Amino acid sequence: MSDTQDTRSGVALWRRVADQIERGIAEGLYMSGEKLPGEMEIAESYRVNRHTVRRALATLAERGLVRAERGSGTYVEAPRLAYPLKSRTRFSENIHAGGREARAQLIAHTMDEADRALAKRLAVKVGTPLVRLETLRSADRTPISTATSWLPADRFPDAATVYQRTRSMTRTLSHFGIQDYRRATTRLTAAIVNATDAARLDLALGRPVLLVESVDVDTDGKPLLTTNSRFAAERIEFVVDS
Repeated sequence: MSDTQDTRSGVALWRRVADQIERGIAEGLYMSGEKLPGEMEIAESYRVNRHTVRRALATLAERGLVRAERGSGTYVEAPRLAYPLKSRTRFSENIHAGGREARAQLIAHTMDEADRALAKRLAVKVGTPLVRLETLRSADRTPISTATSWLPADRFPDAATVYQRTRSMTRTLSHFGIQDYRRATTRLTAAIVNATDAARLDLALGRPVLLVESVDVDTDGKPLLTTNSRFAAERIEFVVDS
């Protein structure tokens, strides 16, 4: 039998393998988050070579049905996570509400100066020192979003250290005496993932991301932070409360 086409059906072998794995996912043979058999095992099961298996898995990954983790294997993607956007948007609460474990980590931090756009969002003067946080947030094993946040350095001087310890923006703000805050503005757009975010989110280049530009304020309406978040579009669906 040729490894490129099933002569009995005229269907390319990689397509047949992909269709069978997809059927297994749909029928519950492979559950959400479960690791698929290795390439060699799949190849032996379907009597094809590993190149055919790789092409089949790549096709399923492009469709958002599976996810390859470097050095670990290929996993069945979870269904898109419903993520509410409302006046009190909290990542951990949203993820826990979906029955998954929320995780966050600080990737990097720097000191920036506010340009015109950031100064307008934070209601500060151009050139104001800002703490910049680069973060990655996940649901269970799956990266959901990466984000860049800016906070006024005079009000939150050790924000990076606190976030590194607490792994939570809510707890970071609480450390500085902010017990409650709300979302003042949210702007949604879409783009193609860049190389840096593709690596962070474990996405293939060319995949779509949902961009969320937000400003959070305290109970007096004073801006606390502004964030540019990039969400993996194939793993999330936004729910806007009316």
